[in-house]
Amino acid sequence: MFLLDTHALIWYLTGSDELSKTARRLMETKRCFFSYASLWEIAIKQAKKTLEFEIEIPKLKEVLEDEEFIYLAPTEYDAERIKKLPDIHKDPFDRLLVAQAMENELTIITRDSKIPQYDVKTVWQ
Repeated sequence: MFLLDTHALIWYLTGSDELSKTARRLMETKRCFFSYASLWEIAIKQAKKTLEFEIEIPKLKEVLEDEEFIYLAPTEYDAERIKKLPDIHKDPFDRLLVAQAMENELTIITRDSKIPQYDVKTVWQ
């Protein structure tokens, strides 16, 4: 089972060539989860106007669920796990994704080069 990094889900929905063929195949054929962290990150970037991805967050959640991705809400165990993570990544969204992947034994679909430095499985190519 897989957890989608924010860029992977955006590139999947927009049909971007930035998404690797492996990532696209996994997203189309395997059980994939998306995190509240991604919705939060997208909302913040939309508010700051640093992301050209115009969709309301409730609608985005609906679209992702229509694609049969499963919503993964953060838990108190994810928050506790964050406290134990090494200080590799400063991005709070990615730290929450790493914690959720660890807590739920998920492989993260990501191109981010810092995430594999954690004790978490990742895939891209």
